[in-house]
This record gives sequence, C-alpha cells and structure tokens, in this order.
Amino acid sequence: MRRDSLLGPENGTPRDDFPVRVRDLLRQRAVWVLPLVLASVVVASMTALYLASAVNPLAHVRDLPVEAVNSDRGATLGTEHLDIGRRIETGLRASPAVSGRLRLEPVTRSEAERAMNRGRAYATVVIPPDFTASLLAQAGLPPAGSSAAGPSSAGPSSAGTAGAGAIQLLTNPRAGTLGVSLATGILQPAVAAASRTVSGQLTAVAGAGPHDAATKAFLANPVTVTTSQFHPPPASSALGLSAFYLALLTLMCGFLAGTILHSTVDAALGYGTSEVGPRWTQLQPKAISRWRTLLIKWAMAAVLTAVVTGLMLAVAAGAVGMDAPHPLLLWLYAWLCAASVAAGTIVLFAVLGTPGQLVAILLFVYAGLASAGGTVPVEALPGFFRLLSEAEPLRQILAGDRAILYFGAQADAGLTRGVVAAAIGLLCWLAVGTLVVRWYDRRALHRLTPELLAYVDRSVQDYRAQERAE
Repeated sequence: MRRDSLLGPENGTPRDDFPVRVRDLLRQRAVWVLPLVLASVVVASMTALYLASAVNPLAHVRDLPVEAVNSDRGATLGTEHLDIGRRIETGLRASPAVSGRLRLEPVTRSEAERAMNRGRAYATVVIPPDFTASLLAQAGLPPAGSSAAGPSSAGPSSAGTAGAGAIQLLTNPRAGTLGVSLATGILQPAVAAASRTVSGQLTAVAGAGPHDAATKAFLANPVTVTTSQFHPPPASSALGLSAFYLALLTLMCGFLAGTILHSTVDAALGYGTSEVGPRWTQLQPKAISRWRTLLIKWAMAAVLTAVVTGLMLAVAAGAVGMDAPHPLLLWLYAWLCAASVAAGTIVLFAVLGTPGQLVAILLFVYAGLASAGGTVPVEALPGFFRLLSEAEPLRQILAGDRAILYFGAQADAGLTRGVVAAAIGLLCWLAVGTLVVRWYDRRALHRLTPELLAYVDRSVQDYRAQERAE
C-alpha cells in the first residue's frame, strides 16, 4: 500500500478511517435514554417480583396444609369422661392464629401418611391414644380402670415415642423446608396456649393440696410438643432443596437454548452478526421467511434441549452425586419442560425482536422464581403471586421434580400436573408463534424485503468482481 494512501489531503497528516469520537456520542441524549429506561424498568421489575414474594411470608400465609390425627380415647375420672385431646384439636382449629393460616384437616393416621407421602401436607399433629389418661396420671389423678399411664406411642410409623402429655409433630421437609418452618412456628405457640388452658383445668381438678415438685412443674406446663421428621429426604438431596435446584436448572436449559439458537441461527442466515474476540463476521442474508426461520429454531431446540438436559443430569447425578431415582423418567421430564421454555423464548424473540430477551428473563426466570414455591411455599405468597404460580412454568417443573425425586414418581404427587402443564405450555407457544409469525409474513412484514435482499446480492456480486479484478 502506498504511503500517501494513509495520509490526509492536507499537510500530509495521517488519515483517520474512524472519525467518530467518544465525546460525540456521549453528548447525544438519544444514546443514553434507551439503556437507562430499559435497565431501570427491568431492574425495578426484577426486584419487585423477587422480593415482594419473599420478604414477609408469615404475613401472607393462608391455607398451609397440615393434618391433625387425634387418636385420644379419653379417660373417666370419677363420673366424668374427659377428652382433652378433642378439646385441644377443637381449640387449634377454632384459634384465629391457626385457622387463619393453616388448613388443619382432621384425618386418620393412614390418611395423614398418604397425604405426606404425596407432598400434600407440610406436617401432621398427632395426639396419641392415651393422651388424656397420661395427663391425668402424671397429675396424680389416675383415671378409672387404670393404675398408671406410662409413656404412649404415637404409632408404628412415628420417629420416636411421645411421653406423658406429649403431642407429636411430624414434619415433611420433602414438601418444602420453609413450609415446614412456617407450620411449626404457627403450631408450637398454639399448643403452648392450649397447654396453659389444660394447666388450669388439671390444677382445678387436682385441687390445692400438697404436690411434689415434679407434679407442680408438670401442672404448670402439662402439654409438650416433640418434633420429628416423617420420611426425611434422601441424604444427597440438599436437605430437600435438590428438586428446586434441578427445576431451576431445567428452566435455564430451555431459556439458554432458546437464546443461543436465536443468535446463532440468525448469524448463520445473515440476519445477525457473529463476533468472537477481534473477529467480526456478517454473512450475506439468505432469502428465507420468518416462518421458516422459526421452524428451523424450533427443530434445533428439540434436539439441543435433549442434549443439555441429559448433560445436566449426568453432571448432577454422576459428577456431583445428587440422589436421582428414575433417571430416564427424570431426563424425559426435564427434556419436555426445557423444550417448552425454549419454544417460548424463541417465540418471544420472533414476535418482539430484541426486547423478547428481556421479556423472557422477566417472564420465565424472575416471575418464576417469585411464584414457584421452591423456597417460599405457594400458600405463603401474596395473592398476585399465587395466581401467577398457576401459569408459571417453574412451579410446574418443580412439582414434577419433587414427585420423581422424593415421592416415588407418583402421578398424583405432582408428576401429572407437571407433565400436563409443560405439554400445554409447549402447545400454546407453538400456536402463538405460528399465528403471529405467519401473520407477519402474510402482511409482508419481512425482516429484509425481497427488493433489499436482491440489492444486497448485487452489491456482494459487484464487490467480489471488483476484488477479483484487483
């Protein structure tokens, strides 16, 4: 190259092929407005969605499912038949502090175990068969037909033995650890209040006569709660959170697959650029409709999500050691869910263009995290988020993952809900994408018009001919 080709027309100064200066752009208001507005809206929405659902779950908890098993047979003292277990159960259900927050269902022991084995209850309150007789005996008032009441068992499936005056609280961390904490935090003060009521009743019956120190201590607090886990989650399950982590990873597999395919396919078709390090590439645009472009991305998403979800489970179960029963079913389910999210992400790009990525992040990721029930249970979410959780894919993915990982892949433990929701979501996104994109094509709302494509083709041919001539 000749030296004078690098010099400007005056004074032989070096020519600047890139004359735009930093200060020239930074002084333009239009350069600032769009990123400031978009970033502010997205960050404000993310914060509102994520924190509003979790900042105070106790204030929003409603209808948290808890079972109540009252097996107390009661006892006869003199001529009066006492049933303290029934009084406590009725008192708990009538207490506004309990009934306003928990859905306390009176059931049998087998019904309670069935509900907890399907993730439908966070805890079960168990009042043992000889509860009243044990309280009376401990208070020095042995009931008729009984010499003494010793420790009572809460049942063959309980994790421990309840002593005199002990109500057992069986927790179900497989359904959600925060839900268990909320249920426990609501029930224990309510039982303590019931204990004070029972204390007054027993003290009145026992009279003001002399009592030894142990009896006095017992009468002051006759009802206690012993807490134990009912079928704790597997050892390698992140204390019952592995289902949530896996659901989130599945969602991200779909979202990332859709995002990556949008950019790479567009770059291969010439409708986007490819930049790796200092290398910037723009291919000649191909004459292809929006509809055919969408079909290509959907077809590739079906394959890519199968690969990445399989890799995800291989790393989670193989390399990391996460407990993963039913691996084939788990992979098929993850593939379906990820494919549904990927299809939706691709549709949002196809319909909205570049803003589709921001909408997908808010819709799938942050709105999903806020309403999934993975950390804060759905029953402790504000009303808006409860409604949102009915449609958000992350909650449905989580329901199926919990069923597979913790509840023996039972259909009614959440697996059917997850499969049906993922299938409906996939079909809905396919329908929306088909209708909107084909409408764009019918209205000639092309990404590049045929005339512009022909002009670009002629320009490329002319440029290549010029290069060959040189």
